[in-house]
Amino acid sequence: MFYYQLRNELWKLFGKKRTYIGFGTFLLAEAVIILLLRYSHGPRRDMVRRLELMGYPADQFMSNLTMGMAMMVPVAYLLMPLYVALVGGDLVAKEAEDGTLRMILSRPVSRLRIVTTKWLAGALFSVVLVVVLGVSGIAFASIFFPPGSMFALLPMEGVFGVFDGGEGTVRYASAMALLTVKAVTVMGMGWMFSCFNMKPAAATILALSVFMVSRLIQEIPYFHDLQAWFITYHLNFWMRVFMQPIPWPDICESLSILFGFNLTFFIIGSFAFQVRDIKS
Repeated sequence: MFYYQLRNELWKLFGKKRTYIGFGTFLLAEAVIILLLRYSHGPRRDMVRRLELMGYPADQFMSNLTMGMAMMVPVAYLLMPLYVALVGGDLVAKEAEDGTLRMILSRPVSRLRIVTTKWLAGALFSVVLVVVLGVSGIAFASIFFPPGSMFALLPMEGVFGVFDGGEGTVRYASAMALLTVKAVTVMGMGWMFSCFNMKPAAATILALSVFMVSRLIQEIPYFHDLQAWFITYHLNFWMRVFMQPIPWPDICESLSILFGFNLTFFIIGSFAFQVRDIKS
């Protein structure tokens, strides 16, 4: 019965047209970025200058892997939290707003099972969204750039790495896998707020506000020594997979902290839904 209920939640989620807004925006953003990288001389000239100053042959690193990573980072950094929070904020609050939760609760199904299946549906959506982001990024980049080595430079996160084609592919796939944790965490925050008695838009805005305030305070230079206390610092842990060598202790620490955040979001959201009066 749990499987059938989860399948029904997935049908409802992927049956909504607005569920696909994130996919369409991702593809559009990636297409614009790759066209600018291919036909605008400014960004390419800047990348070539950086490589030559570091003593690396530019032709070898102007590859599909480098451009795929250059597309994935800004989209995952800015756009992805918006769309996973939007879906998370809709999962419970939208059905309460439409009145369909009353019908669901009239059946012999526990409230915990209802919110659990909705969380799992949101988590699966988040994973699919990240996979589409990563695969489409490489696909777009492969149209305009040849295979080759990877050059990764993210000054804001202190990331620098140079890899051959094989290792670059593994690092890219690893980053995409770790990025799913960020997507699920932001979705879970939106889901938690949607379990309270509020509108879907309010749940989404609250989740994004927590994310943006945390990022804003983290970026203030005076709080640099405290950045490990902010959730956004750990949400961007997936970028560290491009470091040489990979700081596995830091990555495992961020994973454990995000697991704690997800568990906390789930407990708070489940409790809020248990005591909530759906009839009011």
